[in-house]
Amino acid sequence: LKLQAVKDCLEEGLSQYQVIDKYKIASRTQLSNWIKQYNRHSSLKAYSGGEKAMTKGRSTTWQERIDMVQHCLAHQHDYRKTADQFQVSYQQVYQWVKKFEDGGQDALKDGRGRKKAPEELTEVDRQKLELKKMTYEMERLRAENAFLKKLQEFQRRRS
Repeated sequence: LKLQAVKDCLEEGLSQYQVIDKYKIASRTQLSNWIKQYNRHSSLKAYSGGEKAMTKGRSTTWQERIDMVQHCLAHQHDYRKTADQFQVSYQQVYQWVKKFEDGGQDALKDGRGRKKAPEELTEVDRQKLELKKMTYEMERLRAENAFLKKLQEFQRRRS
């Protein structure tokens, strides 16, 4: 199909738009790319699309992630092989290895979910939390203040 479409365009003298209509090609850009490949004497073979990317990852435990990372590191960072063996995505293995190299085993823990109870917080964590709350409250009050000023100005102009 690709070769015939390119030949129709170059040898038969059909316009790119005529070829697109004839072969039901998605876009002119696609046909242009095929013509460029043909002119560079590159292969115009049909591709099956390669491997299908994982769309839904599976849940893994902290220990499984550690095992996967250690397997990947033992095999010279072969992310594809590790992903295939453990049935997870390539991207996930890559991210876990990166986190492991940056922060060790604890970096692989899933930090999502419930927040720490107040008694579990350290003094530094408590101060950070308090600062965050105060910053949020300050931003809320600033927004409220700006709104009230606009409202006053609007009412003053109507009077």
